[in-house]
Parts: sequence; C-alpha cells; structure tokens
Amino acid sequence: MVLSAAGACGTLGPDLDQVVAIEVSVDSVVEELDTLRPHARALDGRGDSVAAPIYWASLDTNLTVLDSATGLTVGTRPGNGRLQARAGNLRSNPLVIRVLAAADTLFATRRTVDTVTISATSPPDSLSDSLKVELADTTPSVVPLAGRRITYSITYPAPGPVTLVTSDTAHALVTVDTVITSGTGTAAVKARLLAPPPPDSVVITASARRATGAAVPGSPVTFVVRFLP
Repeated sequence: MVLSAAGACGTLGPDLDQVVAIEVSVDSVVEELDTLRPHARALDGRGDSVAAPIYWASLDTNLTVLDSATGLTVGTRPGNGRLQARAGNLRSNPLVIRVLAAADTLFATRRTVDTVTISATSPPDSLSDSLKVELADTTPSVVPLAGRRITYSITYPAPGPVTLVTSDTAHALVTVDTVITSGTGTAAVKARLLAPPPPDSVVITASARRATGAAVPGSPVTFVVRFLP
C-alpha cells in the first residue's frame, strides 16, 4: 500500500512563487531490515512543482534514514515509525510507516515423512496429510508471521502423476505453488496422486524469503511422501 499526501507545516507568505506545500508518497509497510524510498515534490502557490531540495528525517527509532537527500530508509525494528519531508523551513505532515518483523525461522509443525496407501479407485486418487510449516520471528519471543509467502515445490519426480493441492477437491496439475501464511503463521499443501504409475516417493520443499531476498533460516523444509499399494 502506498501513502500519498500533500501537507505543510510553517508560516506562509503571499508570494505565489514560494514553496507552500510538499506532496509526498511512500509505501506504508516495510519489513524489518528492508529499505524503502519515499518520493516528494515541492509545490508553489499555483500548485506547480518547484525545483527545491527536499530532505527527509525519521521521527521514531523504528525507522532510520540512510540518506536524507534521497529519503532511503531502513526499517530498524517492528512497530510504527514516522517519516517527514522538509523543503527549507516547510515540513510535510508525518507519514506513518508500519515496520513488519523479519522472519528468522521456518520449520515443519508436524512430521516431514508421510506414508500414503494408494486408493483402489481407477485412476487412483490418494491424498497425503497436510505438509505444514510455520514462519516466525523468534526475537525476543516466538511471534507467528501472517500474510507471508511460502513457496512449495515438487523437486522429485519430474512433473507427472503427483500434484500440490490446497483444497481436497482440487485435481489440476501444480508442481510449484505459493501459499500465504495464516494468522497463526502457518501454511500447508497436500500431495495428490493423480494417475499411475505411482512413484515410490515424492520430495516436496517449502521455502520462504525475507523482503531483502535472503532465505529465511530453516528454509527449505523438505517433505517426503511415500506411496504404498
């Protein structure tokens, strides 16, 4: 989500050529240790852009401005922080930025090996247990992280008789799927055998990345689903 606003704090005179407002826009959410770059322009009394230098400052310790001229800012700790732009003696209204906790662990919430008995139907239609993981921030205590992306991939065998499903009624072939963590920080898929010949086993990985692109520790989690006649 992007915040956009035009505001000014200060004493203004009658000169229409002077800067009377600062128009700003910035992402309203940033992950801890990730950066954002706000945008701003100075406006004169006619509402036109003015080539005036603009400088940025953080009003809270949740955010640190790395470059006051460009506004490059890093989220330093979870919570709400405020950014403010300045052109001369004129300041924008503070912009509230939410800093999300960075994930530092991904782990399986149950066993990582599942054995499935192949159904007697034709074609066979056998479904594994949920392959569930939890994404969390463990500093200073375990905090489940909702709304984050978990990527599940079938790494063995090659695409064919097994698919990933998030609904027990789904049958479409899916070998890579992205699942969003729930309010408890968990995500899950199941493995479905679609058609013969069944493989002796299927290897599925679950992985997560921080906003910086770095893999979350514990990632990938590897699941093995074995099929028995």
